[in-house]
Amino acid sequence: MKTAAATAPGGPFAEGPLAGFTVGVTAARRRAELVALLTRSGAQVVEAPALRILPLDDDAALREATRRCLAAPLDYVVATTGVGWRGWMSAADGWGLGAALADACRGAVVLTRGPKATGAVRASGLGEGWSPASEATGELLTWLLARPLAGRRIAVQEHGVPLDGFAAALRERGAEVVTVPVYRWAPPEDPAPLRRLVEQTARREVHAVTFTSAPAITAFLTTAEADGLRDAVRAALREDVLPVAVGPVCGRPLLDLGLPVVWPGRGRLGALVRTVTQVLPERARRTVESADGPLVLQGNAVLVGGESLRVSPKSAALLRALAVRPGWVVSRAELLRRVWQDSSADEHAVEAAVARLRASLGAHGGLVRTVPKRGYRLAAG
Repeated sequence: MKTAAATAPGGPFAEGPLAGFTVGVTAARRRAELVALLTRSGAQVVEAPALRILPLDDDAALREATRRCLAAPLDYVVATTGVGWRGWMSAADGWGLGAALADACRGAVVLTRGPKATGAVRASGLGEGWSPASEATGELLTWLLARPLAGRRIAVQEHGVPLDGFAAALRERGAEVVTVPVYRWAPPEDPAPLRRLVEQTARREVHAVTFTSAPAITAFLTTAEADGLRDAVRAALREDVLPVAVGPVCGRPLLDLGLPVVWPGRGRLGALVRTVTQVLPERARRTVESADGPLVLQGNAVLVGGESLRVSPKSAALLRALAVRPGWVVSRAELLRRVWQDSSADEHAVEAAVARLRASLGAHGGLVRTVPKRGYRLAAG
């Protein structure tokens, strides 16, 4: 596990600190905002919503839950998400029950799961009684179970999936629990973009994938499993593709699998993007001395001789393999091992890829030298 400070470094590319990098975005809500922030930083973005938020097809369940909350005084109210809390308050206002619901919550201890839920509760004119530092639902449950609950009434605002285990634990202690279903997650209307992103991740053609909810990570990994790419995706996330979550709770499904994940100190989209702009160049930018001067490799971008160039993902991987030791010969067999994930590729594929790389480098194509019967090398400075 690695966390990162939310400060963005400068970079050698005029287009921005993420020039040359391809970043996958799995968010559904506020996706346009996240894409705009990444694009302004120079990234190429692959949009692939992993889920969509569905309002209740019939709000009768939400209205009935609200009426149950108002039937008798509440002792505790659990707010799990900002969007869910605002949706509940807005719906209650529409039914003419907003003031009564606010009064009922004001007479209870309101527990909030993280800063977004806390902000929504405060915006509705209420205050939180307690909020865990970790934003974990489990900590809310632990806090409640440490108190006498027999005969207490507790309202639990759900956040996309039913909190059956949470509610059951409270009921076992004698509490009356009212679950409040505000919205739920569903698969995206078009699953093709997510499947393409999973495939690009397996081929290591993206450099980072961002997640704004734990269910989105689960959907991403489930898609990889269904498409027979589980092992390839997990290997890519361990090695070459940076997973970035909006916070530790969001990243939990990856952590549970022993996969690395980074997140910002604050669970905000702007902080998430600043984390990407810091961590990705630090781990993936390489500068070497070539015969044409300093050569900077960053994602699919190359800076050489004052010229910024774009190459294909395969060409970029090939150039990085040659740049590990400039001037040293790398055999075709070794390039196959380092660059090609497809075991059916042969040395002819290497030759064709080298030709494309030279063409992409234009006037600098001569940096990639052929060493007869041995392989290729990057001309060192």
